[in-house]
Amino acid sequence: MLLALVYGVFLVLVGITASALVAVASMHVSSAMLAAVVSRDGAISELFFEGRLRQADFGPGISDDRAAVLEADLADLVKRADMLRLDVRALDGTILFSSAAGVRGEANAPREVAETGRTGRPTASLVDGGGTSTVREFLPLMSSGGAPVAIIGIERDATPILARIDAARRDIVVVTASAAMLLALILLFVFRAAHHRIQRQQALLLEAERRDPLTELLNHGAVVALLTDAVERARSEATHLGVALIDVDNFRLLNETHGHDAADRVLVRVAEMLSAESLAAELAGSAVGRYGPDEFLLVAPDAGQAEMEAAVDGLRSRMRELSVQFGESEDLPVSISAGISLFPDHAVAVTELLSAAAVAVGEAKASGGDGVCVARTGPEARIATGSFDILRGLVIAVDTKDRYTKRHSEDVARYAVFLAQRLGLDDELQETLHLAGLLHDVGKIGIPDTLLRRPGKLTADDFEVFKQHVALGDAIVRDVPNVDRVRAGIRFHHERWDGRGYLDGLEGEEIPLIGRLLAVADAFSAMTTTRPYRKALSVTEALKRLGDAAGSQLEEELVVAFITGIETDADAPLPGEAVARLWRPERRVA
Repeated sequence: MLLALVYGVFLVLVGITASALVAVASMHVSSAMLAAVVSRDGAISELFFEGRLRQADFGPGISDDRAAVLEADLADLVKRADMLRLDVRALDGTILFSSAAGVRGEANAPREVAETGRTGRPTASLVDGGGTSTVREFLPLMSSGGAPVAIIGIERDATPILARIDAARRDIVVVTASAAMLLALILLFVFRAAHHRIQRQQALLLEAERRDPLTELLNHGAVVALLTDAVERARSEATHLGVALIDVDNFRLLNETHGHDAADRVLVRVAEMLSAESLAAELAGSAVGRYGPDEFLLVAPDAGQAEMEAAVDGLRSRMRELSVQFGESEDLPVSISAGISLFPDHAVAVTELLSAAAVAVGEAKASGGDGVCVARTGPEARIATGSFDILRGLVIAVDTKDRYTKRHSEDVARYAVFLAQRLGLDDELQETLHLAGLLHDVGKIGIPDTLLRRPGKLTADDFEVFKQHVALGDAIVRDVPNVDRVRAGIRFHHERWDGRGYLDGLEGEEIPLIGRLLAVADAFSAMTTTRPYRKALSVTEALKRLGDAAGSQLEEELVVAFITGIETDADAPLPGEAVARLWRPERRVA
């Protein structure tokens, strides 16, 4: 409205200026044309009266015959010069002789006569005579001494002059109006462009208030407001609404280890994947915002549990392809945990939906992260203690502590059993190996999360603490009956063939066979599994490094058997294979 008001004021000023210009120009044109007429008639009069008048002609003693001759000459001049009338007046305005009959001696002179007689300058004016316009001129007759002695009065038809003035006025109006219209159009374009730019800037400012400056996603307030609107719409339309709270795993440790800039880079990368077209394709109409320092909120209208789980789990899987590298660190993996809640299945209010999702994401992170949990709809069924033996309970405890440790332990168990099969070891040892593989890292239950999930290398002091997990694992299973060889695998799987391992520094065959077997399986799994501090290596690279460790870290005979089996056996267990393909012992340790 302000721009429209300013534009209106500009148009009024342009109109006033154009009108004034036309008036001033018309006045100057009229003056110029009158001046031209006076100049021409002055030249005609000078030529006509030169040598024709005598001093006595201006006095009262002029004879009638002389006056008649002069009046006849004036009438002839009027005809030839296309005039209406020509008078010769005394300085007091009395008509001495005229081209008009019967007016000699009249003294009713216009005021211009006295002005011309006094100043000696000609005057001219347009006179409207009741439908007829004339040009009236008064020219001084000068003596040889330069003083006026008489006044010549001339009347002309003003029609040609007025026609020329009107034509000039029309031209001026056309040019002025064209310029005014062009200026108005230019101003309109300028003001419209300014208006649109201001509107865009205002929209950008409003949008900037709704966006997180780092990730460019909706900020906390905007995404919660969007969720509130979505809940109301779902309630009125009796539809479902899916909410997922997504948390970046180990973000605090990443921040502490590599600094705020590195953590911000991770957030930006995660935000890019969250806003990717693939997510929008899976959950039509969904929106994502930054909910907290390392949390994102996904709102998906008309989405059920199956759609939400599939989309979020697909996002979690794609996130595994993401890696970051800071300074001298290796490629670090990035993973997320997510909690899903649904309207109206889990809650009917915004705060309740968010609370349910927060509890679910907490459960996902409690299992080591990189997981997706759905909010509970009722009391969780509890597992009867007597339905599992003590060792299986420890396996569940490992999974609850850290999901990575659980997956790694399962891989170590199947690699160790595969190696035992390649060596032709008996079924009982294979069964023990399987159980020892599942439990070899059970001592990590007592290791702080800040060490287990740190996205970077451990310091020397931290590593001394970390090494105690083998002793803790040994202590945990110590009182379980009939598991001596399992205990040996737990305690000695980090001993080295060259005696430089931990905790006891055993060398060569001093290390129990189960510990040596687990060491090979553990090394291969560690290299082919994504860790918080680096991405997984390819199988080819892992086997090469495994071969390099033969004779120093690992027993050479066992390494050769394992590498040969992986490279040649069609049923060799590889990273990421389904557990259903793996051999499982039928017997259970009592």
